[in-house]
Amino acid sequence: MTAITTQALSKTYIPSQGEPVLALREVDLAIAAGEIYALLGPNGAGKTTLISILTTLLLPSAGRAEIAGYDVVQDPAQVRRRIGVTFQETVLDLQLSGRQVLEFHGRLYGLAPARIQAHIDELSALVELRDALDRKVASYSGGMKRRLELIRGLLTRPEILFLDEPTQGLDPQNRLAIWRYLAALRREYNLTILLTTHYMEEAETLADRVGIIAQGSLILEGPPAQLSAELGQDVIALTGTGDAATYYQRLQQAEWIENVARHAAPGATIAESTLLQIGVSNGAARLAQVVELAAASNFTIHDLSVKRPTLSDVFLAVTGTNLPKE
Repeated sequence: MTAITTQALSKTYIPSQGEPVLALREVDLAIAAGEIYALLGPNGAGKTTLISILTTLLLPSAGRAEIAGYDVVQDPAQVRRRIGVTFQETVLDLQLSGRQVLEFHGRLYGLAPARIQAHIDELSALVELRDALDRKVASYSGGMKRRLELIRGLLTRPEILFLDEPTQGLDPQNRLAIWRYLAALRREYNLTILLTTHYMEEAETLADRVGIIAQGSLILEGPPAQLSAELGQDVIALTGTGDAATYYQRLQQAEWIENVARHAAPGATIAESTLLQIGVSNGAARLAQVVELAAASNFTIHDLSVKRPTLSDVFLAVTGTNLPKE
């Protein structure tokens, strides 16, 4: 069963002044029930716009989207009954206790008081927040607030959970805890989870599949390990100056190279300094040939490394940039 489907989904913002901004460009998605799907992309790539359309907060300009078989434009009420959402920014009343936040949320959805309390008890135990429920939210740490928002998003027993940057701003310990809770929630309730993230490790750890979005377009998707493996057994990364065009051409023609990507080095134009990612089967054994090709191409290598490919390498290869660090 497909939980989330989009077909040629597009969104154009029309400002009061200036040119229209195309935020989403004909995005096609098919996310299976029970799947964790991570959407990766830099700021402004279209991640939040996509989440906003799928959660009925924003109307698309073209195309269509379905959640659990219901059209987000034609049947928004049916969609809302089946989803839970946590937003990028924490949205909590700091003067209420954690329990009050959850009780009010449950009442807004028309849940019976006994059912609300049963769900609160079950979920707060699962994410280890039961002992803090009767304290004011103002006393909570960032990680505790995120856990409270997870409970709130799951209180109505949604089929699909949307998480927009769920661990943004958390320290590594709290981030690992949220990952553990999300994995447990998926197992416990067979949830479908669509999350946006800046953290490659988060996507590699949690996601069954990842999608990379840039400038409003979904440019690549697949299981994280498969995407990394497609770069090659090893990746030789190097930066340098000189005749980069000739060097790049010769690398492409070498039979022992599986793939090669060329970008401007961080903080430079491609004319000033070039970054090359070279996918090979045995990086250590091929280093000498890589260096010889550079010398023959009048290209001077300034920095060189060999490593197993990661999702970060995939992202750099297809977008030409890295996601921002914390």
